[in-house]
This record gives sequence, structure tokens and C-alpha cells, in this order.
Amino acid sequence: MEALLAAREIVITCGSGGVGKTTTAAAAAAMAAVHHGGKVLVLTVDPAKRLASALGIGGFGNQATRVPDAAFAAAGVAPRGELWAAMLDTRQSWDDLVRRHAPDRDTERRILENPLYQNIAGRFVQSHDYIAMERLYELHSEGTYDLIVVDTPPTRNALDFIEAPQRMAEFFRSRLLKMLIVPYRSRLVNMASRPFYQIADRILGSQFLQDIAEFFILFQTMYEGFVERATAVERLLQDKRTTFVVVSTLETAPVREAEFFIRVLHDKGFHLGGLILNKTLPTYLLDEVAGRRAAALVESAGDLAEGDLAAEVDAAPGVLERVLQEVGENFRNLLVVAQREAAERDDLAAIPEVVVTVEEFSSDIYDIAGLMRLGERIWS
Repeated sequence: MEALLAAREIVITCGSGGVGKTTTAAAAAAMAAVHHGGKVLVLTVDPAKRLASALGIGGFGNQATRVPDAAFAAAGVAPRGELWAAMLDTRQSWDDLVRRHAPDRDTERRILENPLYQNIAGRFVQSHDYIAMERLYELHSEGTYDLIVVDTPPTRNALDFIEAPQRMAEFFRSRLLKMLIVPYRSRLVNMASRPFYQIADRILGSQFLQDIAEFFILFQTMYEGFVERATAVERLLQDKRTTFVVVSTLETAPVREAEFFIRVLHDKGFHLGGLILNKTLPTYLLDEVAGRRAAALVESAGDLAEGDLAAEVDAAPGVLERVLQEVGENFRNLLVVAQREAAERDDLAAIPEVVVTVEEFSSDIYDIAGLMRLGERIWS
């Protein structure tokens, strides 16, 4: 991971919910800031606000906040660079986009003051995912950060995140949208479509339809900017400076999600740099000799319980026999699970350049010290 991050400018982490993706993204960014230096940004587009607590800062929004050196010092670390964090503010980002792409000040004002825009900006189809890509492109284009680590929503939504620019462009070309706005562009309505508008007027109200039409007519003035930016974003995602990292556990459901995402990334030609398998069982469980010893322990538990061991642990032979059998059986059961995990890991490791396994921690990660502990496991 150290070499992978050193060679990239954008790292997009993705995976299903509950696999430690947000924390892993923060840990990777923290390690890059500590070891590589420069300015590193971790950007979350996940609506769940978990990143602030993981970084030990009070909160953050659309504008990046620097993680103070004191937070690193408390963890006994002196970073060579700076770690910054930001969380997507969807409404603010849409307002900024309108100001950037509107053809003139009057159109900008009319869009921002449109009742429909004020009520649904940031909530209509593909809004969150599209503006996330817009924000990523903007941050990268500014050239402020040497590395941007993006924490995406859970896996299936992350596909929307990748495809959102093109889908947004297609939405503005859609037949439904044209049907909605045609009557307000022209007084001439095709006779075949008149029943549609009559029914829509009765159900939604003519004023609501007019607000919709005005909203999208105004938005279509920015269509060329949308399409141009969508093309630029797609080029950025395919660029050699960008890589994807899939985070997963080896439980059944997350593994299926990871397989799905690895396949989609590969088919679409994106660079899949890393696979981080989180919360795995310890590797010592795969020791064949230990497995045979566990089997022997189960078989000879009665004899052991009758010997000197019972006196040493001050336990009745019957109780000690049950304990020894339980220990041996538990080890054998965990061995089976560990073997299954190893097989799953081998299957998933065919495509990614780097595969990392992180054994499950005994405590939660809630501060920089915890992030650094996780970071050391994934770094090299």
C-alpha cells in the first residue's frame, strides 16, 4: 500500500457497509501524511458522519479541516505532512456548481431562487453521487492536495458514484424531461401528447408543472458545462493517477459485494490497485500442526483430566475434560473458518495489485492512535 499510494493522486475506497471502509480510508490517508509528507485530504461522501470521530476532530463540512498536529502528538507521531478532512455538503456544492456553470448572473439568480430548486436541490435523481464527483474533480483540479483519499457510500451506491456524471447528462436528454418542458417552451403542443399534460395538470397542478419546467429549462442552459465536466471526470477516473481500493471482510455477504465490485471495475477498465480484507482471523489458526494437536486434545481430554493437570488447575476431572474438549473443538472450528477465509482471499486476489489482510482488533478505533495502529497493518 505504501508504494501504491506514493504513485497515485486519487485513491477511491469502496465496499459494503460495516466492513471498516471509512476507518480504513482515514488510516491510509493518515499514513500517507505521516510517511510521504505533503498535503493529504480524506473526503467522505458517505452520509454517515463517522469520519470526524475516527480522526478525533469535532466535525467538518464542505470546506476541508486540518487535523491538528496535537492529535498526532497525542498518539506519539510526528507527521512529515498535513492531514485534512472534508465531508460533502450536497446543497452547498450544488449552489457552487450553479454559480460556476450558469451562463450569466440572471440565470444563476433565477435557478437559486427557483422554489423547486430550493426544496429539492441535493435530493433529486443522482444528485448526491453526481455532486460528489463534481467536488472530487474540483478539488483535484485546484492542485492543493498531493493525495486525495475518497471514502464512498456502500458498494452498490459506489457504482452510482462512478456512473453519476454520465447518468446526469442522460437525464437532461431524457424524453420525459422534454415532455415536461415542451409546453412551456412553445404554445404549440402535439395533439398526441395533450392528454398527458391534461392528466398531469389535474394530478400535480399547473403551477407545479410550470415550476418543474422552469427549473429544468434553466438547468438546461448549463447542459454543455455538465457534459463537458462529465467527460472530464470520466477521464480522471480512468487516469493512471487514480486507483481504486476495495475494502471487505471475509464474511459471505461482503465477499459477494467485493467480488461484484472487483468484476465491475475490471470490466470498465478502472485501475484496481488494492484489496484490503479487514477483521480476518489470526493466521496461526492455519497451522496444520496446531490443528492436529487440537484434534488430539479432544480425543485425549479424558486421560489428561485424570492426570497431573487436574491437580495443577484445581478442577474436578469431569469439569476439566469438558473444558479441554471445548478448547480443542473451538480451535478446530476456527481452523475450518480460517481455511474458508484463505480460500476466499485467494479467489479475490486474482486481479488487485496489492492484497492486505488485517486481523480483527480487540478494541474499536476512535482516535489517531487507533488509526495509526490500523495504518501500520495495511501500509507495508
